[in-house]
Amino acid sequence: MPIDTFLLALTTFFATIGPADLLVVYAALTQKNTPAERRAMALRGTLIAGVILLFFAVFGEVLLKLFGITLPALRIAGGILLLLISIDMVFARHSGGTGTTPEEENEAQGRQDISVFPLATPLLAGPGAISAVILLTTGAGGFSLEWFVVVAALLAILALCYAAMLVAIPIQRLLGITGLAVVSRVVGVLLAALSVQFLIDGIKASGLVGAVAG
Repeated sequence: MPIDTFLLALTTFFATIGPADLLVVYAALTQKNTPAERRAMALRGTLIAGVILLFFAVFGEVLLKLFGITLPALRIAGGILLLLISIDMVFARHSGGTGTTPEEENEAQGRQDISVFPLATPLLAGPGAISAVILLTTGAGGFSLEWFVVVAALLAILALCYAAMLVAIPIQRLLGITGLAVVSRVVGVLLAALSVQFLIDGIKASGLVGAVAG
């Protein structure tokens, strides 16, 4: 059902794009900028990330065929990657799956405009988000109703991220690091369950279980 697909995609994108982590990093990198500069960078970064992710939503299936990657293989690989990201979220470990590495943050500190790097990529359009987009849109089928539902969920999360960045510093002060970590951990648990389901579906579709049993 479309509503089930929307909720699945919404939860997956919320976890892989990581608005909670985004708030912390964005607030830290833009605390010396004016409100107008922060708004401009947030808008540019969101638009650029949207173009990147929509590219993979449209051409993801073509890329899979080009490299000879089957959908079951994508589900298994995507499930493993999302599971690793969810483990990092639950245990509050910092990784490059949904955000920036310490080296990338250090490089970004010296930049006046962070809209392309590290905001658009890898904070918004990172490895986890790109994998989730390809996995969900390819599984939904090219330009079907489910495909548009997945894209709608993606755009909704990007809009949420943009809105959150506009009030990043006040939200960080209100919730604090602990509050944001709690949100991240709860979503991490949901993502862990979703990633295991992707793994199960991929293994079933690959025929490995039947081959081993036979």
